Amino acid sequence: MADHAPHPPDEAQPGAHLTSDDATAREAGRRLFATECRFFFAAQRLDQLPPSIGPEIAFAGRSNVGKSSLLNALTGRKSIARTSAEPGRTRQLNFFDLGGRLTLVDMPGYGYARASKDIKADWQGLMFDYLRGRPTLRRVVLLLDARIEVKQADRDVMELLDRAAVTFQLVLTKIDGVKPPALARKQEQVMRLARAHAAAYPDTLATSSETGEGIADLRAALAMVAG
Repeated sequence: MADHAPHPPDEAQPGAHLTSDDATAREAGRRLFATECRFFFAAQRLDQLPPSIGPEIAFAGRSNVGKSSLLNALTGRKSIARTSAEPGRTRQLNFFDLGGRLTLVDMPGYGYARASKDIKADWQGLMFDYLRGRPTLRRVVLLLDARIEVKQADRDVMELLDRAAVTFQLVLTKIDGVKPPALARKQEQVMRLARAHAAAYPDTLATSSETGEGIADLRAALAMVAG
């Protein structure tokens, strides 16, 4: 399978460093995520993956990090990605078409203590093979819960993404549950993590699916990837 090294952000997407007052980028993001988003494929094995037809962005994170809620908030829908009360349940890659311009990939959660060994092994098997071998994968959005400390499982996945040579962007979730001083400290920690990893995108974002904070900025950043 072909390796694909992360592109330097300024070369891959000129002007990709999003600022909070970039109204043009936000509007592009709003328009993209206002288009139809539909589920079209699920894969549990590498040989089941759909054909590569355009740019893909994958969403990853620990179980219960708020991944499904974030996907729902991004697309403005209530059930594009189903939330589950049972952590570690999802064991497959779920593919969603966004307006024919971008494919969103919902990856299985990781790091759940009660998950079976097979589920934990997914990230050393199917997930790693997908990351290394998918030529249309442009970025992994790696979610971190703003309310809790960064876990070893998160650090392990960052190292795995470095080895796979796939650009990833760190995004905080559930920031509505954190007071401003603690959130500022968490954001600084996450920026340090990004600087410590060769494959990490330099810009980090903070979001809340409950209040909508940061959602417009994330939409804008992903619209830049879609082109």
